[in-house]
Amino acid sequence: MKYIYPFGGSAPKLDADPDKQIVGGKGLGLQVMSKIGVDVPPGFTLTTPLCQIYAEENDLPANVWQGVRDNVIRIENDMGKIFGSSTNPLLFSCRSGAAVSMPGMMDTVLNIGLNDITVEGLAKATGNERFAWDSYRRLLDMFGEVVLGIAHEDFEQRFDKVKENANVKNDVDLSVAELKNLCDEYKAVYEEQGMNFPMDPYEQLYACVKAVFGSWMTPRAVKYREINNIRTLLGTATNIQSMVFGNMGLDSGTGVAFSRNPSTGENVMYGEYLINAQGEDVVAGIRTPQPIKQMKEVLPEAYSVFLKNVDLLEHYFKDMQDVEFTVEKGKLWMLQCRNGKRTGVAAIRIATELVKEGICTESEALLKVEPRHVEQLLHPTFSAEALKSDLYTKGVVAKGLPGSPGAAVGKLVFTPKEAEEMKEKGENVILVREVTSPEDVGGMWAASGILTARGGMTSHAAVVARGWGKPCVCGCSDIIVSELNGTVTIKETNLVFKAGDVISINGNSGEVIKNSIEVRTPSLTGDLGLLLCWADKEDGVMKVLANADSGPDATAAAGNGAMGIGLCRTEHMFFSPERLPVVRRWIFHTECLDDLDHIKHFQRSDFKYPIHHLYQFKDLFVAMNGKKVTIRLLDPPLHEFLPRPEQVHEKVAEELGFGKDVKRMLARIESMHEENPMLGLRGCRLGIVKPEFTEMQVEAIMSAAADFMEEAPDTANPRPRIMIPLIGSISEYKNQALIIKREAERIRKERGLDVPYEIGTMIEVPRAALVSDKIAALKDEADGKPLCEFFSYGTNDLTQMTMGISRDDSNGFIPRYLDLGIFEDDPFQTIDEEGVGYMVDVSAKLGKSVNPLMSLSVCGEHGGDPKSIAFFDKLGLDYVSCSPFRVPVARLAAGQARVNKRMAKAKAEEQKSAAATQADQKRQVSFSEETPANVVVQ
Repeated sequence: MKYIYPFGGSAPKLDADPDKQIVGGKGLGLQVMSKIGVDVPPGFTLTTPLCQIYAEENDLPANVWQGVRDNVIRIENDMGKIFGSSTNPLLFSCRSGAAVSMPGMMDTVLNIGLNDITVEGLAKATGNERFAWDSYRRLLDMFGEVVLGIAHEDFEQRFDKVKENANVKNDVDLSVAELKNLCDEYKAVYEEQGMNFPMDPYEQLYACVKAVFGSWMTPRAVKYREINNIRTLLGTATNIQSMVFGNMGLDSGTGVAFSRNPSTGENVMYGEYLINAQGEDVVAGIRTPQPIKQMKEVLPEAYSVFLKNVDLLEHYFKDMQDVEFTVEKGKLWMLQCRNGKRTGVAAIRIATELVKEGICTESEALLKVEPRHVEQLLHPTFSAEALKSDLYTKGVVAKGLPGSPGAAVGKLVFTPKEAEEMKEKGENVILVREVTSPEDVGGMWAASGILTARGGMTSHAAVVARGWGKPCVCGCSDIIVSELNGTVTIKETNLVFKAGDVISINGNSGEVIKNSIEVRTPSLTGDLGLLLCWADKEDGVMKVLANADSGPDATAAAGNGAMGIGLCRTEHMFFSPERLPVVRRWIFHTECLDDLDHIKHFQRSDFKYPIHHLYQFKDLFVAMNGKKVTIRLLDPPLHEFLPRPEQVHEKVAEELGFGKDVKRMLARIESMHEENPMLGLRGCRLGIVKPEFTEMQVEAIMSAAADFMEEAPDTANPRPRIMIPLIGSISEYKNQALIIKREAERIRKERGLDVPYEIGTMIEVPRAALVSDKIAALKDEADGKPLCEFFSYGTNDLTQMTMGISRDDSNGFIPRYLDLGIFEDDPFQTIDEEGVGYMVDVSAKLGKSVNPLMSLSVCGEHGGDPKSIAFFDKLGLDYVSCSPFRVPVARLAAGQARVNKRMAKAKAEEQKSAAATQADQKRQVSFSEETPANVVVQ
């Protein structure tokens, strides 16, 4: 296996781009920049498999260390400098770089190779003594913190003391003598810890490589991967790169930029730079950087080359780029490039505009938007009316930088721990910090919004918040944050906010508001609507339906692009306060046909009964006119509808037909108790034991459809599908299907209307999956027609029964399973492909073998999970069904599944063709070697 990939300088340019999983995102960017002619400081990448080796062995193989030395020699020749030289030293940076960007989560060390001797050589070689000692003090700080684990605060305290004694505020104002003193102070920190800073350059480099690989498993990096569900990476790569310096004077600088605005997606360069600084100064918030466009005024030639480079990279990768650069004595060097992290708003705008600009195709654009980006677009914002109100305009108390867009309202908290604890209690919080660090990610994730006093638009807080779609106001110099006192003080007015006070923040404008401002959820329009239309028209794309139990839910689902209803849970129609007593009376006294008639009518939506009618079948047919509406017959155990014993008193007993005999009612409840109700009298078993309940529901469904057709004869097109739940045997299905068909045909005949309907089943019991061909083959003996027209996989219960795990109790161990790697994903969020997914696959193939036209779908929680959707697409299912809010996410994921499948097929064909060509070439070579020169081949 190849463990080292050189780049820049004399390194060979690769014909094909290396695997990002092996060289990491940063390593891939460096290879590409080298290939297309962008100047990068020479270096080499140690691959991600070495991260695994280091984790196991706490060291790297000897041949790898030799490879490091060989590459250092190559770079020495390229740069005309010697690593460890006392006259013209070569220095290196050592940076992490996983396949997925994890900003600030892992470690970096700069200026490797400096020591008490080489610092003098650097000063002589550059003619800049101040620069040399400034670089040395940075190495002492970073090496101590990253490699040896010395607290950064120990160095900061010494730094502040030196600046105080020198009577300066900024590091750039320290003299050479003061910087030398600072280096001595930093060495004293090492001594206090019983440690020494290594003077051998190679010892420094080896230690930094180990530290960067080791940072893969730091708590902050692990937490970040957990939050972002990053579970399949090999580790981080490590990039060793020759140093170029932005802190060599006023003709030098460093910066971070995006080729487009990562918050809004606008096609304008967005970023910041600092004159006479190194890279960490920009992102750490130590000095306030300047907008990137101002670089044109002070470094015009470098800025011009920079714009050309960024344009080259954006066209090569066909995506918005996040770049880091350094200008050394007027020459521009590109340090890294990667596809930039962005907000949901920006992602969708960038994707659509890249298509309009001819940079990528519609299919390629789909892959530039993550499902979570769509979710972000549906997050709350302040309405236009709220922004104009006195409550808002007169409530603005401070203004910072708009680090990440969106609106958040919550209680102030000052530590990540507080944020996580209050989140668990269901509280919305705003995490306020002087400046965030990677250790804060748990609290940042828990918070509704983030507010910092320091840091720019590319600071840690802003970058992480944008990636998560969380509102952030950063660099708010109008406030003073005291974590010790738990207060935020507004400088201008001395207004003080304490922990627990409610504030609002506007990540679009950077404003902080002292009042609680109403928020709204935006609708699906504009660029997002266009993008989802592209997803919908991908060839062979799975349709997306919604789980909806009411007219408003169905209307919302239709507005989000749902192509019908894949699951209506009839039991949800019974829980309103007006209806529950009626249902309870029927359960207790099944002979009470009046109550059964009531239930039928409030499902049907018959206005003769003065009962709340949000949950009506007719409302669903109206909202989804012309689209299929799949209605599952009553599924949960009856005990779920009954009052708990502690809720029973004389009034309740009287209301439910027991007079005032509380004791008799409690005895009745006790007689209905089940030890394991989820496997008891529920689903089809209830309809078999109480067939009148199945008949009642079918009459309500068919009558509601008939009512709609009579009310709107020219436009109504109801398409009910009646789904039988929890079947395990062929006989169970046949029993219920015949009842349904008999009742449906009776209504059609009585009403004189050709009401269309389908009968099918929810496959959620493993046994049903294994006999799916027999279920699909069932026919009505009376007319010879099939009795089953669709399967819908209830993957929630199918997961419980296949894996033997109670979903309601799984939280006690699944998080630990995920930590230990026993489960890659929570099986109740992402389908277990090997087990539960195998059941779905087997059932689908069995069903299709009997009836190729049978409709196959999923209606469990997995129907809204992008990873699961890709799996269901691979199985050839017709549609997925999910909550109305998840419909846009599922539409995008379904389109992406088609694009990825097509791309994988094309790549496989390309590899097959290349292999065939290579084989032909080998045969020709072999033939030419075997054929005598004087033989003419006809």
